[in-house]
Amino acid sequence: MLAKGIFISLEGIDGSGKSTLHQVIRQSLLTEYKVISVREPGGTFISEKIRELLLDIKNQGIAPETEAILYAAARAQLIKEIIAPALGHDNIVIADRFMDSTIAYQGFGRGLDLKFLHELNDLCTGGLKPDLTLLLDITPEEAQKRKAKERPDRLEKEGIGFQKKVRQGYLRLAAEDAVRIKIITAREQEAVQKEALQYIKGLIAARWG
Repeated sequence: MLAKGIFISLEGIDGSGKSTLHQVIRQSLLTEYKVISVREPGGTFISEKIRELLLDIKNQGIAPETEAILYAAARAQLIKEIIAPALGHDNIVIADRFMDSTIAYQGFGRGLDLKFLHELNDLCTGGLKPDLTLLLDITPEEAQKRKAKERPDRLEKEGIGFQKKVRQGYLRLAAEDAVRIKIITAREQEAVQKEALQYIKGLIAARWG
């Protein structure tokens, strides 16, 4: 899949600060560039319907295999409708989660076969990968404190043990693809935002001059 634009994804366990960083990056880049923001699962009518199924706390009986396939379906629809066209028109696309979430959550978290999940990712993305992935790293204990006042969704209710597995999955992915995935320690917002924008501006300079 050919793309002229720049594709950036944000990853991390729940409570790492992705959503806040997402908005800051978007506002910062909008002054100079065409920016499209998306989230996973979601972003299209069909993908948002799938999101409702996946995150509803009433749906505790979703099998891990079903969960992985539903995430992939939402991703495929989002790519076809929004991400691929946006990249083709020289936009910067910022995604709150993308393919790495599948490996971290359904692979390391749920214990599904990693080879199967990589193949599933390849199928739904058509080979599209982010140019840069910013991984916000935080301990599950600290993340839980941050979200203490929020109502947890279905995955957030899995608890500390599950989040520890997911975090280790993310760190493994970062070690295996250090060129694309940059780890940012989730600390004071200002420091996180500064580091993230440095990585992004470096990528833009290298790509577009």
